[in-house]
Amino acid sequence: MSVLAIVAFFVALLAIILIHEFGHYLVARRFGFRVLEYFVGFGPKLWSFRRGEIEYGLKAIPAGGYVKIAGMNPFENDIPPGDEDRAYGAKPVWQRALVILAGPFSHFLVAALIFSVLLMTTGETDRTRVSVIADVPARLDHQPSPAAVAGLQPGDIITRIGDLVAPTPPQIGPYVSQHAHEAIPVQVQRGDQVLTLTVTPIVLHPGTDQQTVRLGIEIGPQPLGFFPAIAGGVADVGKYTRVSIVQIGHAFGPQGVVRVLRLLFEGAPRNQQDVASVIGVGQQVGVIGASGNWAALLWVFAYVTLFIGIINLIPLPPFDGGHLAILLIEKVRRKKIDMRKVVPVSAAVLFFLGFFVISTMVLDIWKRVPIGP
Repeated sequence: MSVLAIVAFFVALLAIILIHEFGHYLVARRFGFRVLEYFVGFGPKLWSFRRGEIEYGLKAIPAGGYVKIAGMNPFENDIPPGDEDRAYGAKPVWQRALVILAGPFSHFLVAALIFSVLLMTTGETDRTRVSVIADVPARLDHQPSPAAVAGLQPGDIITRIGDLVAPTPPQIGPYVSQHAHEAIPVQVQRGDQVLTLTVTPIVLHPGTDQQTVRLGIEIGPQPLGFFPAIAGGVADVGKYTRVSIVQIGHAFGPQGVVRVLRLLFEGAPRNQQDVASVIGVGQQVGVIGASGNWAALLWVFAYVTLFIGIINLIPLPPFDGGHLAILLIEKVRRKKIDMRKVVPVSAAVLFFLGFFVISTMVLDIWKRVPIGP
């Protein structure tokens, strides 16, 4: 397990939390809100300085950061005299909504950027249009690899397989599965040469649920150009947003809560579908880091960043989504909500979240989520 990868991952998580707060900060400043503080960390103050009307600083517990806007705390009269029109509650609803949205939006932006960079640098097999062989293992499940026997080599570009001309990677698997034990002509471009070799796919694990038909090649992804990579990165944000919403519903719904309780009190083993805390994710990051797969590490970070952003949009206080829901209710009712009455809801949400997070952290230490196949 790579300690360096784990440390880098948690430093990156702290950075994204600070970027989240910086999003609130930038938009609040843009619309003239009275920003009082921007601090890194929580707890006792270690160091600070004042620039203009804002105090910047560092606190003892490096578990994130916060931006303090005058008028947001219902139990504190922190609006400086003369700045009443710059307080949070004095600003139009649409401006307050944009300030709140800026935090979660930063998660989507960072995730899209990382996904795009990965597509530009390493690519993705499903988006690759040219089938380039990345690896030809010598054996498949204790049998000689058909591709190795036929003479296929890493770097070969498959220009034709059977009656498929210029096949894309997603087309090769289904075609091969329909031609088990049949001699298939495979045409490849190898440097300046065009070679035609004959490969006979074999069946692995016949008669079981794991039955597959294999040639014995691995197709490598190809980097995308700038604009296709940007489009792909944005598309991935949409794709994994849908996945995350389903996972959040599963994790925090009745089925997920019951599952956690059973794991805690009934001795049931964990599986790869179980929810993990930051400790469990860190364990998986360590394993990935030990393999040297930096692209996979970046992908995990991008997905976790996106996941946190979506959780922040849950329409319950104290999440950002809860503040947005309150603004929507105020807009519909045309009447401000007394935020002191919302505190019990926030307390209940925090209690549930705290129980859930602590429970999964205990499980990640006591019963790790299995890693790998």
